[in-house]
Amino acid sequence: MCRWAAYIGDPIFLEEIVARPSHSLIHQSQSATLGHTAINADGFGVAWYGEKPEPGLYRDVMPAWSDPNLRSLTATVKSPLFLAHVRASTGTATSRNNCHPFVVGRWSFMHNGQIGGYDDFRRAGEMMIPDSLYCQRKGATDSEALFLIALSEGLEADPKAALERAVARFETLSRERGSAPYMRLTVAFSDGVRLYAARYASDEHAPSLYHRWSETRRGRALVSEPLEVEECDWEEVPPGSFCIFEGKRVEITPFEPFRCAARTPENALDGLARRA
Repeated sequence: MCRWAAYIGDPIFLEEIVARPSHSLIHQSQSATLGHTAINADGFGVAWYGEKPEPGLYRDVMPAWSDPNLRSLTATVKSPLFLAHVRASTGTATSRNNCHPFVVGRWSFMHNGQIGGYDDFRRAGEMMIPDSLYCQRKGATDSEALFLIALSEGLEADPKAALERAVARFETLSRERGSAPYMRLTVAFSDGVRLYAARYASDEHAPSLYHRWSETRRGRALVSEPLEVEECDWEEVPPGSFCIFEGKRVEITPFEPFRCAARTPENALDGLARRA
């Protein structure tokens, strides 16, 4: 299981989430407390938004705690919206292309969890990525495949419904050809304007997810684990939830993958193609 953190609000230095708190994301890469593995050493990544619609992206295969470039970058880059991830591989190789976040056009995406038995139906999963997006397939993870399938399902037009359809398709494959647990996930993704997230599992063990508004920073952090032990005002995102964060506004609604399993029209990709 991986650990991740995201932020939206007034611009702050990335280190205020990634490096400085007592239980920062870098600290979690060495000693996570709420995941199945305490060590998340199979690479890391950061995607941040600035003056351009497309995010900047820095990823590497080193453990987050041992890369001085990461500390330098987070200490000098300021952003109003960013995603950061430390990886614990569930089977795919430790390579830069397998590190989160993944970026296509203005969209960024990261994932924590598992799709049960993915190796047993990898080819079927790959075939769900349409030709128009397969050129964006850089790595071999189920996470990147889920992102590309969500894009093909109309992420640009309706992020919640597109992700529900993508998750439903993967969970169906896992139930038919894979193994339990069929689907466990928390995801965060963004179009550069809003921060979206979901927490879901096919069983009763959805990965942890919390959020907190800071009046000091005038921004909101969304995290796998609280960043400061002494802060008790972190709010847990309920399992089976989809979240939209924009400024101080929070919208949390049920996330129900099998509620809308129908495919979107083929022209759902038009908006993405224009921006990519």
